[in-house]
Amino acid sequence: MKAGRFSTFAYAVIGALTIVGAAPSRALAQHDHGTTPQALTAEQRRQQAALVQAVREATEGFKDPAAAEAAGYHLAFGCVSGSDFGAMGLHFVNMDLVGDPSIDASKPEIILYEATPSGKLRITGADFLVMAEAWDKAHPGDPPQLMGQLFQFFEAPNRFGLPPFYTLHVWAWKDNPNGSYVNWNPNISCDGFKGQN
Repeated sequence: MKAGRFSTFAYAVIGALTIVGAAPSRALAQHDHGTTPQALTAEQRRQQAALVQAVREATEGFKDPAAAEAAGYHLAFGCVSGSDFGAMGLHFVNMDLVGDPSIDASKPEIILYEATPSGKLRITGADFLVMAEAWDKAHPGDPPQLMGQLFQFFEAPNRFGLPPFYTLHVWAWKDNPNGSYVNWNPNISCDGFKGQN
């Protein structure tokens, strides 16, 4: 990836992901979609398990962050933590995929990692992101979803300074007691992160 290509827009996208938890009443309520594991139907549980498995299969080769970097994913914003919600960890973003308005479980736009106490990185999941204008133009009246899981929508103007966008976290490699699709994971910490080169 060319150095100049990771633009202000790229950092704004990552900044938006960082700030999602800053308004917990709206962001978390939207992202967990109002369901608890006990409230899910058998079909919903089956779809959730299938999506987590699909993301695991898609990201198996990225357990080593060097493999993700070779595939066009790059650490963009240090370690993202929240004051009350745990952390998201490290975002390795593929800007070519961010620019593509399609959604594909086998091609997440962002791979998520956590820093272990030794400083090594361990994969935790993936984040899917699509710009709303491109999605809505191609799919009028049909909000994005992946294997039955709806994306979170952020309208504009918004506090992030971005055009409207949709996003979906999938904690495929790290258990999240709050659900597989919420933004923040209380089982993740940024304490082991040694900084960005």
